[in-house]
Amino acid sequence: MSVVNCGCAPVSRRKLLAAGAAGAFAGLVGEQLSTQLAFAADNSYAGDVLVLLSLRGGFDGLSAIVPAGDAGYYRARPGIAVPKSQLIGGDAYFGLNPALAPMLPFWRAGTFGAVQAVGQSAPNRSHFSAMEELERAAPGTTVRTGWLDRMMGGLGADSPLDAVSVGSAMPARVLAGPAPNLGLAAIDDFVLSGEDRTRPMAATMAALYAGAPEALAATTAMTTGALATTRTLKTAGYTPANGAVYPDTDLGAALRDVARLVKADIGLMSATVDSGDWDMHENLGTAAPGKKMYDHLADLAEALAAFATDLGAAGLARVTLVTVSEFGRRVAQNGSGGLDHGYGNTMLVLGGGVRGGKVHGRWPGLAAAQLVDGDLAVTTDYRAVIGEILRARCGVTDVAGVFPGVRPSSLGLVAAR
Repeated sequence: MSVVNCGCAPVSRRKLLAAGAAGAFAGLVGEQLSTQLAFAADNSYAGDVLVLLSLRGGFDGLSAIVPAGDAGYYRARPGIAVPKSQLIGGDAYFGLNPALAPMLPFWRAGTFGAVQAVGQSAPNRSHFSAMEELERAAPGTTVRTGWLDRMMGGLGADSPLDAVSVGSAMPARVLAGPAPNLGLAAIDDFVLSGEDRTRPMAATMAALYAGAPEALAATTAMTTGALATTRTLKTAGYTPANGAVYPDTDLGAALRDVARLVKADIGLMSATVDSGDWDMHENLGTAAPGKKMYDHLADLAEALAAFATDLGAAGLARVTLVTVSEFGRRVAQNGSGGLDHGYGNTMLVLGGGVRGGKVHGRWPGLAAAQLVDGDLAVTTDYRAVIGEILRARCGVTDVAGVFPGVRPSSLGLVAAR
């Protein structure tokens, strides 16, 4: 019996329940974007909702937060460097790509900032293995759970919305493990396969597992509970607040649903959103509309600005959004006008508790002797950055339990709640 409307091969009831017991299912939104959510047992959680935005493919942070004060940047990228005259915001050393203009008000307000020269503990230019390590976040150990699952377990997450996936399934690596989570493509598309007025599949499933062993009955209750919650949200409808207009993109739709869940106050603790197509080996382009990198950054900025506007000051005060990517790009452009896989990168951070309007982190420089095999060096472990957010904003006291062997950074990136 097919129970999940996923747009792919049917998922059997047996497989769904087995996956539910593991608490690790993910869903895709569109071709290159996925959304995963984790809920608390009730709405008593007092920390920030952590929104993890994964820029898959290898984000070029040097194109977004430009080190204009480093002459090595312009030497390495004669055809694709962003001219100083086009930069916006920033400071005497760094400037924002003009495509990020929708985020300039938040930069100036101090709720949007960046961290430079961040990355994993060792270079890894393989998309698959680098992303796997990024989401496991425990190199040199036998730990196999995802770091966000470990965070949720440490916070005591115990949700009736923990084991559901809608859309084309993909491995939920960052949420892999025993803590409950929900994966869905979109709130308004969350249904059981075959469900309609003449075929009440949810009710049938509930009746079928009434009196079943706890391992099976509990998972069924989680599924029907999640369906009931999203049904209530669908019935209520949603209009973004404060004049926010989300772009008609997969990322815009996903962040709109995250804002919807934050404002519904139903115990959301974390959300992950994946945005792909950042692997630009050729024709990255100049900082102008119609060019690949510019247009991708513009789409990203438009979606983030709508999300922040929709939440408003009160909503943004309880949210911290942080970006990650499996690796950065090479400092020097290649012969195809693009950038090959590199190492050090940039993390963008948005939220009411963010000390933004500046670039955090220690800059290592772009002179040849300062590079790591031609790449930007990493001076701050990405896990330490997230660890600072977890400790200061999410109430995580045992950061080492989330990121083994890592101490939170002391960048002053966020204010304590």
